Amino acid sequence: MPLQTLAMFFLGTVAAGGVVWVFVYPLLSGERRADQRRASVARSEPAGVVAVARGSNPKVRREQVEETLKDIEIRNKKAKSPPLSVRIAQAGLSLSKRQFLMISGGLAVVALAVGLGSGAGLLPSFGMGFAAGLGLPRWVLGFLKKRRERKFIDGLADAVDVIVRGVKAGLPLGDCLRIVASDAAEPVRSEFRAVVETQTIGMPLGDACARLYDSVPLAEANFFGIVVSIQQKAGGNLSEALGNLSRVLRDRKKMQAKIRAMSMEAKASAVIIGSLPLAVMLLVYITSPNYIELLWTTQLGRLMLASCAVWMSLGVLVMKKMINFDF
Repeated sequence: MPLQTLAMFFLGTVAAGGVVWVFVYPLLSGERRADQRRASVARSEPAGVVAVARGSNPKVRREQVEETLKDIEIRNKKAKSPPLSVRIAQAGLSLSKRQFLMISGGLAVVALAVGLGSGAGLLPSFGMGFAAGLGLPRWVLGFLKKRRERKFIDGLADAVDVIVRGVKAGLPLGDCLRIVASDAAEPVRSEFRAVVETQTIGMPLGDACARLYDSVPLAEANFFGIVVSIQQKAGGNLSEALGNLSRVLRDRKKMQAKIRAMSMEAKASAVIIGSLPLAVMLLVYITSPNYIELLWTTQLGRLMLASCAVWMSLGVLVMKKMINFDF
């Protein structure tokens, strides 16, 4: 027994040291700050939206658009989390904040009752209720929000092309927005319909387009609103600026698909490695249940099972960090 205690202490010390080395050491050593400083020195400063609209080289203008989009995206990531009612609207749901909280409370009560009814114990039942009432609804909300944003990005380039062709043909910008609001796919259609309705009640068109970012918090939507707002206030070649934006959106989409294809092998390997212990545990339980039941019938087995769960969670998080790329 002392040898087992010593081994568990050694493993715990190694695990704590690994966590500190991975997550805490970069913050204390200053490496991340040095990398950011080197990147800021090496990266050229974005020329701004006005220079994008009035530049001379199309390739340079597209590069400026891409740099400005990255700068806006970095600033948006540093912004504070929006209120719950705003996140519900960004996910495309028609629920009120009160209804969402009532649904969350109902899920918590149901999970608590299921845990108590199955004899899981008081503490595990409260854990299940907490996860079902607080974690699950917000996870679903985040999933719906990201799915809606992906659909918006997929349709925004086509909508911008429609606006560019309409402006080149001599149509007013408001009529081009109405065409997108009536013919585009969801959620682009509903978002541009909201822009048109906001402009109809008296708000300037530039301000109405700038409010698009409130419901779709994406750098591309923010940049579209900035371009239209500046063009409405200071003038400029709107079709050229929006054409550059459309090309950048399509290039970013191609790069995203390429990165997803290149990382698919690593993701498949991560799924196999993560599911292999569970699959082996299930097979052993089917063939020799008495052999594996010691993991949850004895105190040492439960301790080992909890330690394995912690290690597996850390491994999954590390693999997820390794196969997710920023582009």
